[in-house]
Amino acid sequence: MVMLIKSFLKIIAFIIVMALAIGSCTGTKQAVEVTDQEKMAFNQKEGDTITIANESLEYDIIIIEPGFNFWLQSVAKPRQYYSQSFMENRNNIYVREWNARVLQPQRFGPNLYELQINYDPQTDYGYEVNYQLYNYFIYFKRKYNQRLGPFVPRI
Repeated sequence: MVMLIKSFLKIIAFIIVMALAIGSCTGTKQAVEVTDQEKMAFNQKEGDTITIANESLEYDIIIIEPGFNFWLQSVAKPRQYYSQSFMENRNNIYVREWNARVLQPQRFGPNLYELQINYDPQTDYGYEVNYQLYNYFIYFKRKYNQRLGPFVPRI
């Protein structure tokens, strides 16, 4: 009986330690507040058209999103801030989640997630394509308060 009580107390102690550990981890992941410049970008009504292209691969993405170009020029981290491999890894995660949401229009807004993105992690799209795609995801997540994957949308 004493052994059973000791085992029970160990289990309770373990549960309390795990709850505290989980609570402390989730408390540190807070998104950066939206800046005045971001608010200006998010409130723009006229459409920007950005073409993300790598002509040697005959690959392009066209983004028609009011305010994205302004946000990219004024708020986004400058080119070379992130490595290409960092952005490729994040883009791969974001694209998978994006495409999953496109396939679930009853659960996720079909006006937000309209078309799938064909992104092959084995293809080298180059720095510029990855930079603009990565920043579009950051812009999208912050503007529409979405979370694609485990990362808090920050700049």
